[in-house]
Amino acid sequence: MTELKNTYMIMRHGQSEANVADIVVSDPNIGCDNYGLTPLGKEQARETAFASRDKQIDVIYCSDFKRTRETADIVAHVLSLAPPITDIRLRERYFGAYEGLSSSSYSEVWEKDALDSTQEERGVESTMNVRARALAAIADLERLYTDKVILLVSHGDTLQILSSAFHNIESGSHRSLPHHETGEIKILMR
Repeated sequence: MTELKNTYMIMRHGQSEANVADIVVSDPNIGCDNYGLTPLGKEQARETAFASRDKQIDVIYCSDFKRTRETADIVAHVLSLAPPITDIRLRERYFGAYEGLSSSSYSEVWEKDALDSTQEERGVESTMNVRARALAAIADLERLYTDKVILLVSHGDTLQILSSAFHNIESGSHRSLPHHETGEIKILMR
């Protein structure tokens, strides 16, 4: 990425029902309508929004999954912003055959990612693809806005893979970056 005209904040959704159930929910046919926030997840979103009042956020974009929409809606309400805009390019990474399995399955995928950023074993979306779609969303926002603070509400893997581009590392090395906690906001920067 070249010099950006806008400031980007990235936020992982609050704790979701899928997090508590300890299952992978990455299929849009499931995640867009199911597995929203837990009461704790809603509180995380509220607390993060209140703590971010000084960040001067102008606009919110989010994944169309239920857990991210709910998080973004809470933040927008607390900050008195316009309703969030959904963008499917901010969706959860698709985990293919791991859908519905235990969250412990992620480590198997991440080990393969570290060896090959293009790997799509068992129908998993490659880190290269996730990074390309997330960067395309930012490129479009760069054309639409100037000097704005834009909050992107998305998912752990998507945000860490996006961050890999700003740290100049291979997309498959995304797990070498600090973990993105539920409800946490970070500044996307080099």
